Amino acid sequence: MERKKTKKIQIGKISVGGNNPVVVQSMLKTDPDNIQETLNQARELKKAGCELIRMALPQEDTCKIIPFFKKEIGMPLIGDIHFNHKIALKAMELGIDAIRINPGTINSVRKVKEVIRCAKETKTPVRIGINVGSIEKRILKKHGKPNADAMVESALYYTKMFEDSGWTELKVSLKASDIFQTIEAHKKFSEVSDYPVHIGITEAGPIFSGVIKSALGIGILLYEGIGDTIRVSLTGNPVYEVDAAYHILRNMGLRKRGINIISCPTCGRCKTNLMEIVDNFEKEINHFDGHLNVAIMGCEVNGPGEAREADIGIAFGANKAMLFSKGVVIKNNIPKEMAKDLLKEEIYNMTAK
Repeated sequence: MERKKTKKIQIGKISVGGNNPVVVQSMLKTDPDNIQETLNQARELKKAGCELIRMALPQEDTCKIIPFFKKEIGMPLIGDIHFNHKIALKAMELGIDAIRINPGTINSVRKVKEVIRCAKETKTPVRIGINVGSIEKRILKKHGKPNADAMVESALYYTKMFEDSGWTELKVSLKASDIFQTIEAHKKFSEVSDYPVHIGITEAGPIFSGVIKSALGIGILLYEGIGDTIRVSLTGNPVYEVDAAYHILRNMGLRKRGINIISCPTCGRCKTNLMEIVDNFEKEINHFDGHLNVAIMGCEVNGPGEAREADIGIAFGANKAMLFSKGVVIKNNIPKEMAKDLLKEEIYNMTAK
């Protein structure tokens, strides 16, 4: 798997594209008029490892919080704009780090060109977000229905418009709720353009099914070498979006952040409530920045042998537990009630080193 090298752009302190790691993005889901609630969610996202935060800007007046908000969260802020292009102009004038526009909802070449002029003057990077549900009528008329080719044509039309105006600090996304349309559109666009791309499955759904759908679509694109920033779009707390993104990237071998839990599915040999232990453990170690493979196994059969690649692990017997590392037992006969705390202590020691 070799990532396609794309043009590098800068969003605040974050480098996107080129040889840089795939960047994790999420979106605030609070009412931006409720500043404290919005700040709290932004801080939660930052703690979870989010690197780019997108905020909906539903009206011009919302933009007034941009300078304060940027200062408070200390990370790049992207403004999400639909319909009213004047919101984009206001956001850029107030120092937003980047904007995302959907030309299909602005629905005016003249207004898009106003956005381009302002972006060039303020040196603001722009994400051209093409959604299958809002493609311009003239393109839909040509293709007959919304599809991957229509999305690609729309994306290329607007990237050329930016290029002709002399501003190329661009990122592009071509999203659909359908996995295959999304994959096809990104593959076709990446064959003819070297702009960095933002990937994800839009409106993927609730947390469980949405993560599965997103992992399939995003994972296939990443395997094809496509993707410079990602967002897992879920109906739920955006912290789950960040967690899911890092799980996808870690399993694709593209980012190493956080604890990778290896745990057995359990069977009749298991004499411990492993499901509860693993569930609680995952919540407790969710804030770790360092990367480790940690095994929690239900019996000696699935202990050191099945999880020999784990950096550290615990296997529960009928009455005792054992601690192991890289397949080798390092401590035996541990009282079961002490096992989880001992494992956490070893993880702290290993990450501290």
